[in-house]
Amino acid sequence: MKKIAIQGIRGSFHEDAVNSYFEEELEIVECKSFTRVCEVIDSDAVNYAAMAIENSIAGSLLNNYQLIRDYHLKIIGEIYIHIQMNLMSWDGVTKEDITDIYSHPIALKQCAEYLEKYYPNVSLHEMSDTAASAKFISEEKPVKSAAIGNLRSSQLYGLNILETGIETNKKNYTRFLMLSKQGIPSEFANKASICFEVGHFYGSLARVLNTFSEYRINLTKIQSVPIIGKPNEYTFHVDIEWESLENYERAIHQVLKSVSSLAILGEYKRGEVAIHNQ
Repeated sequence: MKKIAIQGIRGSFHEDAVNSYFEEELEIVECKSFTRVCEVIDSDAVNYAAMAIENSIAGSLLNNYQLIRDYHLKIIGEIYIHIQMNLMSWDGVTKEDITDIYSHPIALKQCAEYLEKYYPNVSLHEMSDTAASAKFISEEKPVKSAAIGNLRSSQLYGLNILETGIETNKKNYTRFLMLSKQGIPSEFANKASICFEVGHFYGSLARVLNTFSEYRINLTKIQSVPIIGKPNEYTFHVDIEWESLENYERAIHQVLKSVSSLAILGEYKRGEVAIHNQ
């Protein structure tokens, strides 16, 4: 059985992403950090890795962009997971009892309005991920405490759902990238993630972006990531989509003339967002 590394433990949104993306059953390898995820795939201990890259509320995970580049990993696919947050606890705890809530810091941010309205005076505790919060509540049973996480973690760790759908934005999605040490060619590829650097002169970035426009290449995201050790210098991470593979290849060829460096992080099939109207 092939293996896949995730940040966090079973029951997390990362596991949800893996189960939704891959048709085959994979062995989950739990990692404490995204850096560790990259280390295990770089050492060939796993076949794939799943990594969150951005959320529609919390924004981009800038460090993950840098990790993908530093470890020379290849993006082989993407998937968008609808993020529904639930308040959960063990038997005997009611919503009125709660004085402490545990979850991942991004999850707490995603539920900020609910927490401010109903639990303005509770103590919020940041954990490594939402599933770890559920597991902690299940095993330690801290008095008057609850966790925020997904439905899968409540089922896995035997917790009761006290309230569902507590996230601020009901159309909240996290984009997950599927990674491998080597790229996996796909005849269905219609999206690419690239990163590049340009010189310090007026119009240098615009020249690159205009080239994509000329070849009818759609830019779906552009993210600047600071270059460590080089103040005021950035790597630009760009996601692009195309209808014509020929146009994409011509655009890349032209862009190479306008950048100081360019890396193609992956060419893959575009993930679709199934909007939940809640």
